[in-house]
Amino acid sequence: MMKNWMKFLTLFLGSFLLAQQTTFKFDFGGNRVEKGFIPITSTSKFDKKIGYGFMDISGLKSVDNGGNALTGDFITSDKPFYFSVAIPEGNYDIQLNLGDSKGTSETTVRVENRRLMLNDVKTKQGEIVEKQITVHVKDSIIRNQNGIEIGIVKLKPRERKYLHWDNLLTIEFNDKAPKVCSIIIQPNKNAKTIFITGDSTVVDAQYEPWASWGQMLPYFFVPNEVVIANYAESGETLKAFEDRHRIDKIWNKIKSGDYLFIQFGHNDQKYGNSTKSGYRKRLKEWILKAKQLGAIPVLVTSMNRRVFDENNKIVNTLDDFPDAMREIAKDENVYLIDLNALSKNLFEAMGPEAAKKAFVYYSANSYPNQATALADDTHFNTYGAYELAKCVVKSIVDENLPLKKYISKNYKNFNPNKPDDIEKFYWPESIFMETLKPDGN
Repeated sequence: MMKNWMKFLTLFLGSFLLAQQTTFKFDFGGNRVEKGFIPITSTSKFDKKIGYGFMDISGLKSVDNGGNALTGDFITSDKPFYFSVAIPEGNYDIQLNLGDSKGTSETTVRVENRRLMLNDVKTKQGEIVEKQITVHVKDSIIRNQNGIEIGIVKLKPRERKYLHWDNLLTIEFNDKAPKVCSIIIQPNKNAKTIFITGDSTVVDAQYEPWASWGQMLPYFFVPNEVVIANYAESGETLKAFEDRHRIDKIWNKIKSGDYLFIQFGHNDQKYGNSTKSGYRKRLKEWILKAKQLGAIPVLVTSMNRRVFDENNKIVNTLDDFPDAMREIAKDENVYLIDLNALSKNLFEAMGPEAAKKAFVYYSANSYPNQATALADDTHFNTYGAYELAKCVVKSIVDENLPLKKYISKNYKNFNPNKPDDIEKFYWPESIFMETLKPDGN
């Protein structure tokens, strides 16, 4: 009995220590391993006991070209593959070596729920590139300063399947020829965190073809300096965000110098509320609380739906919610990103028919188990989400937010009156697909 107890204790302590570990070095490839690195091969399936590995090892290939132990070999696949690590919540810098010492490569990197980090990184023959990304990892527990649980976020049933509440950091490797040589993960205690609150038009959507601007935003910021923490969820109102303790989780994590982006309106309006039924009051309370904590509140007006009049002009379907937010931003002297106005320009520039290509409009059988057509004038596909994220970044630049200096070279001057050519938009789809419409409208 004592022997069995010692075995259990060893396993328990091992799992506990692993859960506390925050720095990892992984050498992807064959049997040759760089000193101080953990070997990862094509058979390294995720194991809860060790706390890391691939979600699915089918189709994975280990390739060893010889030479340098760290960069001379890599893992690749003909389909997207996912590597997970059990790690405490927090912000992390991740250093990636991508490429092929005897060939070319093409890799797109996303994290958690399809959060875009690196887009279509191409390497030349024999080239290895080092890339940096910074990622926010979260769980649903609210803790005090001693790490003791004092509350919990009330997750919806569908959220329990999401990759961003599962106590793991999951990295998606995608594209035509993704080749990963190594990963180094270490904590980042200094990055400014942008906490995002909102609904289904903001959330990190896990399933193709749905997407939102929040999950595209990390791509446009300099890593190490800024990290995006998206706490938005489908169907939420300001009140529901409070009732489910999502905002309490943020108050528990946000620090001086961080940002709080607030975009609500679609569902607040949908559920029959008016701007006088608590909407204004809650916005002002959130603004005050953020300021008290030393954070910087930023109001984001809700983008328009795809509803046009006979003159091909966008119809306001959001009542006075955008105006209420504009007024509060002025009264409270806080930054405003007028995504409502920017989206109007964007959609009118596209026109009624072309704008469908930015929304979830797909004929039947475009996706697995999709017997009927999808026609959604509220929710966006990846192209639409990407364009809206550019609108948000444009406003950060134009309104001269302090965040402006952290915008990366991935952002070029964007004009909503001249949308990007959808034919040139590149997004290799993930393996997660679902035709069920998100909560909210």
